[in-house]
Amino acid sequence: MTEASSSHVISPGRVAVVTGAASGIGLGLSERFAAEGMRVVMADVEEPALRRSAGEIARNGGDVLAVVTDVSKREQVEALAEQAVGAYGGVNLLCNNAGVGGPHDPIWTVPEGDWDWVLGVNLWGVIHGVRAFLPLLLEQDVAHVLNTSSIFGVFAGALGPYAISKHAVTALSETLYFNLRQVGAPVGVSVLCPGAVKTNFGTSARNRPANLPPPPDTETAARAAASKEQFDRLSALGSEPSEVADIVVEGIRSGRFYILTSTNRNEAVRRRGEEILQGAPPAPPFPFPPPAGPEV
Repeated sequence: MTEASSSHVISPGRVAVVTGAASGIGLGLSERFAAEGMRVVMADVEEPALRRSAGEIARNGGDVLAVVTDVSKREQVEALAEQAVGAYGGVNLLCNNAGVGGPHDPIWTVPEGDWDWVLGVNLWGVIHGVRAFLPLLLEQDVAHVLNTSSIFGVFAGALGPYAISKHAVTALSETLYFNLRQVGAPVGVSVLCPGAVKTNFGTSARNRPANLPPPPDTETAARAAASKEQFDRLSALGSEPSEVADIVVEGIRSGRFYILTSTNRNEAVRRRGEEILQGAPPAPPFPFPPPAGPEV
């Protein structure tokens, strides 16, 4: 189970697969796993950044394999699993980490294409990962799954499709944990719920599919700019990816299921539970950007 198996997952010779590995948390995890002597399969949709990051880890002595992967595509995640097994013979640790932000507009105004993009990466990417890799993990003497949710996935919903997808990832991880316990599988599960981290997450629109139409009006663009400014401000004050990686390694080794990276949102998490029990409407978990109004 989680507690019995996880302490030996992160050790020399074990194989880790990390999606969203070219930058941010994914890169921090890849660097830490390589430093632990693990063999690391790094997956990302951005090929140039992925090649640079994997090359740097290799130059520092890491055993890495870079695989360009769009996790929203089932066949690409299945190909990632095949390449990991082909290179290293198996997989012990799966980190479903790839994620995008997307628009934060009122959800009834978000175009269907943006819903498909955000849910495709953030939720279906995790589903594809679980479906493709669990049969491989079940073959190992010890294995673990780490799904990256967000602090936005454990307190009152906000930030549109992004937070909705992250709440779903948290629930998926809980369900996976119960499923594995029910069958007695020696596969552990953790869900990473990071707060602010110094990454380029605020610019994830750079990977927005080219076939999606541009934002429909200036009000939407203004809201997007305000949200990006808020993310940039939070990121600048956030943890380093290497610090998050340290927390993850300690969390997996100690058998933690929910892995949070900071305590400053604890009150919002507690308040959500109390609001549910009381039937009260949710309080805002953080200050929202002011409404975008007409130029004056």
